[in-house]
Amino acid sequence: MVKNIVKTNTTKNNPEICFLEVEPEDEKLVKAKFPQARIFNKILSEKEIIKQCKGAEIICPFIYSKITRKVIESLPDLKLIVTRSVGYDHIDLASAKEKDIIVCNVPDYGSHVIAEYVFALLLSGLRHVVEGDERVEREKKFYFSGLRGIALKGKNLGIIGTGKIGRNVARIASSGFLMNVFAYDSHPDKKIASECHFSYTDLKTVWKKSDIITLHCPLLDSTKHLINKKSISAMKNGVVIVNTSRGGVIETDALTQGLKSKKISYALLDVLEHENNIKENKELLNLPNVIVTPHIAFYADDSMGKMYSEAFATINSFIQKKKVINQVQGL
Repeated sequence: MVKNIVKTNTTKNNPEICFLEVEPEDEKLVKAKFPQARIFNKILSEKEIIKQCKGAEIICPFIYSKITRKVIESLPDLKLIVTRSVGYDHIDLASAKEKDIIVCNVPDYGSHVIAEYVFALLLSGLRHVVEGDERVEREKKFYFSGLRGIALKGKNLGIIGTGKIGRNVARIASSGFLMNVFAYDSHPDKKIASECHFSYTDLKTVWKKSDIITLHCPLLDSTKHLINKKSISAMKNGVVIVNTSRGGVIETDALTQGLKSKKISYALLDVLEHENNIKENKELLNLPNVIVTPHIAFYADDSMGKMYSEAFATINSFIQKKKVINQVQGL
């Protein structure tokens, strides 16, 4: 259901604002800060965004609202796009730049929350939590045969991307689970590596030495299908792959074949390459040793609160004609 809250005429200090993909339980939060904003609960199509956001100066979407070239060109009053996410690959940045539209994100609304979820996936998969629960609840049987797990202590963890999420994963892995942690990043930070107890290396070494590989990089031309047939062939036999970043970082067919050949022992995923058409992932989803959750790594109480508060602060800085915070670099 699309819900329009209140619509008012734009004034100098009261611009038209549209909030997209707002969960019903978060509506009060938005209303309290921007009572005149238009709030939409469902994911709007390109056509719906153009229709419903007509006259808007500010749009605040989440990751499934595609702010395409057509959307941008069809909203002549648009001046600011604030996505309530770290990633911004759902926004046509080139079109925004051409129209002098400011694009901002929320650089860190819950890096620790997503990092924690990496280990929720790992422990659920490697320690057979789901299978154990099903055995007791569905089969009414209480025995452990066949559920021998894999310990994390002493394992080699390779991290791709050491931004705020990746470095938190490294800290938890090294200090908490006593794992051997190394990472690849195109912009290494030796101070962070020292603080979080990991070392930098190249991609070749990550593929070759990692027992577990976890992905924390944005989806760019350089990272699309980073995990592919060639990179999988360079990995250790029985490698575990965790992805809480973007689905397109992994080539689905290559991952599926890697699992079927046993080259990959587990795929633990919070994102998929074909999220808009789940049927394209059918073969992958039907394989054993695959856990897929619907992009919920970020979805916790404190992270959702910070997501909105950061977006609100950005919008307020724009309305008050102050330096806009959290502007995407290069725009």
